[in-house]
Amino acid sequence: MVMQINIGLSETQRKQISDGLNKLLADSYTLYLKTHNFHWNVTGPMFSTLHLLFETQYSELALAVDLIAERVRALGHYAEASYSQFSKITGIKEEIGHPNAEDMIRQLIEGQEQVVRTARELLTKCEDAHDAPTADLLTQRMEVHEKNAWMLRSLLEK
Repeated sequence: MVMQINIGLSETQRKQISDGLNKLLADSYTLYLKTHNFHWNVTGPMFSTLHLLFETQYSELALAVDLIAERVRALGHYAEASYSQFSKITGIKEEIGHPNAEDMIRQLIEGQEQVVRTARELLTKCEDAHDAPTADLLTQRMEVHEKNAWMLRSLLEK
């Protein structure tokens, strides 16, 4: 027998928040894949710096996607877990070519900022539902991605 979830959120609230978290998961996983791709394939005079920075960022994302997916499960729903599902709901465009280092940085800034926008949009729903644990997760994710975007932008300054 499956016990009903009784955590002070209605099924509708849990579903809405889980759907938003799945979008955040899709954005985060797509950004993870793109960052890992660029880590492997970066070239040029900033190779060493970017190779290490990209590794730091994709490693952090690898941990983050687990936290996001586990929050979806705690709310009683299933986490999306395939490229085809992610590609339908992510706001981040996949890179299939091999851009130069500066274009990689620009794409990653856009990806970091997309994750922030997705989290910020969901934050309002969490606050309305008094879902503090998800709101806390979103706040932490926004802080990380805003900092990452700033660090990447600083690399483009002349």
